[in-house]
Amino acid sequence: MLRHGEAQAQAGQDSLRALTERGRQQARSAAEVMQGVRWRGLLHSPYRRAVQTTEEVCAALGLDFAEARGVSWLTPDTPVARTLEELALLEEGDWLLVSHQPLVGELASCLLHGHRQQPLAMATASLAVFEAALPLAGMMTLLQHRHVAD
Repeated sequence: MLRHGEAQAQAGQDSLRALTERGRQQARSAAEVMQGVRWRGLLHSPYRRAVQTTEEVCAALGLDFAEARGVSWLTPDTPVARTLEELALLEEGDWLLVSHQPLVGELASCLLHGHRQQPLAMATASLAVFEAALPLAGMMTLLQHRHVAD
C-alpha cells in the first residue's frame, strides 16, 4: 500500500490536486523499494495525485501504466469495510494499492489489528508492505513500513 506523493495544497476540486515536483520524486523514491516485485496488479484511486503517483512508480519500475487500474474504492473517504470487501475479491498475488489518507492509515490498522482505532502513520509516499494468505481484517503481518526520505 502506497500513499500518493506530495500534492498541491489546493485545486478546484480535491480530486484534481496534482503532484508537486517533490511528490513526483517521492513516488520514484518509493518505487526503488519495490524493485524486483512481480506484481499481480496495480490499483489506484482515480484522483489525479494517485494516478500521477502510479505513473511515476510504473515509469521507475519499467511497468506499463496502461495495465494499472483506477478503482473508485481507493478514494480518501471510502469506508474501510468497502475496501476490505473489494480486496477479498482480488486474485492471490502481490498487489500495489495507491491511495490516500485517511483510508490508507485506517485500512492498515484494520488489516493488522482488526479495527480502525490504531491508524498506521502514512506520510506522503509512505509504503506499507503486508503479508497474509488472505486479506482479512486482523490477519495480516506488516513486513515493511517506510517513509520516503527527502
